Amino acid sequence: MPLPVTAVFAGILGLWLIYLQMQVGRQRRTKGILLGSGGDADCERTIRAHGNATETIPIFLILMAAGESLATPVWVLAVLGAVFTLGRFLHGVHFLRNSPGLRLRFWGMIMTVLATALMALGAIGHGLGSML
Repeated sequence: MPLPVTAVFAGILGLWLIYLQMQVGRQRRTKGILLGSGGDADCERTIRAHGNATETIPIFLILMAAGESLATPVWVLAVLGAVFTLGRFLHGVHFLRNSPGLRLRFWGMIMTVLATALMALGAIGHGLGSML
């Protein structure tokens, strides 16, 4: 079964991960760090921007694929995918720019958690409904 909505968001989020990975490499190269953050705060923030994305994106995409395979309406997948993706961008930008305050990080996490929780609940509901 094709999963076009999941494919679109997997592609967008995959490009975001590549961008974050490139920022880690740039920081390390610029500062002569071969492994880890070398104790550099800027490098640590960049590594965490990438790390946090790699910790949250896979489960969201798994939930999205499960939902799409169980015929979740396309508009629901698109809205939740957009909310999640925007949340990941805001969160990452907070770390990359070393933004003062926590506004971008806060809203990034709220959007990430909200979209993931709704997708998880939807997967449970659709899964149970399909089993009965």
